[in-house]
Amino acid sequence: MTNIKLDQTDLKILHALQQDGRITNVDLSRHVGISAPPCLRRVRALENQGVIKGYHADLDPKALNYEVTVFAMVGLSSQAEADLQAFEALVASYPEVRECHMLNGEIDFILKIVAKDLSSFQSFLTEKLTSAPNVDSVKTSLTIRTSKDLPGVPVQL
Repeated sequence: MTNIKLDQTDLKILHALQQDGRITNVDLSRHVGISAPPCLRRVRALENQGVIKGYHADLDPKALNYEVTVFAMVGLSSQAEADLQAFEALVASYPEVRECHMLNGEIDFILKIVAKDLSSFQSFLTEKLTSAPNVDSVKTSLTIRTSKDLPGVPVQL
């Protein structure tokens, strides 16, 4: 996706949808100041261009008994592209891994992992992550408190 031209109306649409993905098209159109049919066309165009990647419910982990969030810094033995892709495919298959980011520097990947409790995290760590092929090192940090957790990106209006 390169150089997509977004005007002020597109930005207002994106801002509103990022705040409330369930807003009706009629309410969205009122909010951004255009009628409903062109508003819907713009939303569909933003979806087709890949600017809007999808919609989801923002769930409370604790309400679903996920009490532990951990960030794991993973170092691999090999950084060959095939090995990087194999690791990414492996962690994509683990539902506990909610985010996976490849980094530059001493750490190859940082993972955001959720678990029901410390015992289940320990099992995941020892049975899946540290024993995975090509994993050389894993350093973990347990989240104590989250003071900011915003989805998406800042939309400048």
